[in-house]
Amino acid sequence: QVQLVESGGGWVQAGGSLRLSCAASGSIFTYDTMGWYRQAPGKQRELVATIIGGSTNYADSVKGRFTISRDIAKSTVHLQMNSLKPEDTAVYYCNVHRPVGPRHYWGQGTQVTVSS
Repeated sequence: QVQLVESGGGWVQAGGSLRLSCAASGSIFTYDTMGWYRQAPGKQRELVATIIGGSTNYADSVKGRFTISRDIAKSTVHLQMNSLKPEDTAVYYCNVHRPVGPRHYWGQGTQVTVSS
C-alpha cells in the first residue's frame, strides 16, 4: 500500500508562485510514475505533470511555468508553480501510477487558489 500526503497549497495572487510537495509512505519504485493532477469546480480531473526516471510530461497549459521534480530516496515529488494564473485554481492531487497491477494511488488533495 502507498499513502500520499500533499502540502504547500494556499492562496496567492496572479503572477505569484507556490511549491507543492507530496510525501509517500510505503515502497515507491523507480518504475512508478509520480505526478500531479488537478480538479477545478465543475470540471473533470486533469493531468498537470508526471515524472518517471528523468522523463517529464506537462499539460500544455502549464508548460514553461510549472516544474515537477522527484526525490526517489525520500519518496517525494514536488511541483514548483510559477507565474500562476486564476485558471490554475483547483484542488491538486498527488498520484502514483504503478504499472504492476496496475494501480493508481491518490493523495487527499491540496487547494490552490490564485486571485486576479
